[in-house]
Amino acid sequence: MAQDIFERIKENRGPIGQHAKASHGYFTFPKLEGDIGPHMIFRGKKRLNWSLNNYLGLANHPEVRKADTEAAAEFGFAAPMGARMMSGNSNYHEQLEAELSAFVEKEDTILCNFGYQATLSAIDCLVDRRDVIVYDAESHACILDGVRLHMGKRYVFKHNDIEDCEKQLERATKLVAETGGGILVITEGVFGMRGDQGKLKEIVDLKKKFDFRLFVDDAHGIGTLGATGGGTGQEQGCQDGIDIYFGTFAKSFALIGGFISSDEQVVEYLRYNMRSQIFAKALPLPLVVGALKRLELMRTQPELKENLWKITNALQKGLIENGFEIGETNTCVTPVYMNGSIPESTNLIYDLRENYNIFCSMVVYPVVPKGMIILRLIPTAVHTIEDVNYTIECFSKIVGKLKAGEYMSDKIASV
Repeated sequence: MAQDIFERIKENRGPIGQHAKASHGYFTFPKLEGDIGPHMIFRGKKRLNWSLNNYLGLANHPEVRKADTEAAAEFGFAAPMGARMMSGNSNYHEQLEAELSAFVEKEDTILCNFGYQATLSAIDCLVDRRDVIVYDAESHACILDGVRLHMGKRYVFKHNDIEDCEKQLERATKLVAETGGGILVITEGVFGMRGDQGKLKEIVDLKKKFDFRLFVDDAHGIGTLGATGGGTGQEQGCQDGIDIYFGTFAKSFALIGGFISSDEQVVEYLRYNMRSQIFAKALPLPLVVGALKRLELMRTQPELKENLWKITNALQKGLIENGFEIGETNTCVTPVYMNGSIPESTNLIYDLRENYNIFCSMVVYPVVPKGMIILRLIPTAVHTIEDVNYTIECFSKIVGKLKAGEYMSDKIASV
């Protein structure tokens, strides 16, 4: 007798979903209201917000708002109507692709409707069952889902462990000698949870010994790293060694969508074979025009990135000087590591939001090991030094309460 799928869902809600009734609307799916920025409204009160991927502060930049408004008025969100291959192409789409190619120092670019979908779909498109994928153990879920679609062999290497990466490349090289396939290495420019850069330069150097192509998801690197904001490869001086470069519009661009840049022939192949784009409606013109304006500001207003790093450096330096553990981050992503249970973490976050008016993301098991709490802070160009100082002051108070056992109650704070 077949099992009823709905009955199985009722019995197993998933590691996070099992807490949905207690957490929904507060710890999960919270509603932040008001103008996007460092200070927003949560449940009727203004909070200092460290939880938005608005690195350069472009979400409410006056030139961006003007460009978005005018483009929406001129084109509406229906245009262009259809998939790009059939009826949805435009001069604006092609202009954005050309400008992005120049920005990240690649020959050509394909626009993608969603970043997550683009990475997953590109991996699926690039490899076949004869090929081998070698990937970092802490890769983002979009990479892991792309790897899951792969019908060939895949080998995982320990996070940022070049020795282990080399070991997996040795295994992959032996296998493709039998299958006649190729090797695709996949990693990230910036690991969004811990904030450390991928060891791109060291991986590129392995090309002297092994034959492979390198795919880099640089969602958190584009706009924040590199002399001109061109990303982690630019920062590490190895952009030319990255064969397939992915960037998102959902972080520094404060938009939606993404892009993949590579050699002209590779992008042409993706353009005609990447199923998630062939069979999906083109990005609406207001988003494309908006992305063009954002890219222009990245190129012409370097003070945006400079102020982002002024805030980032002050935040991270202040946390370290006050005894906080922030791991190995060398990017804007700022994780604050603490020890505690899930009930302790929820009570801590409740206290932080309700009594100190600070809103930040909490990461607990199963995303991280049991007993660990990460408070992840995302600094932006529009935060202030006053915001930084206040946050460190409040964090010092809550960590004192945590160590004193004041959040030990098994009863999750009423929300």
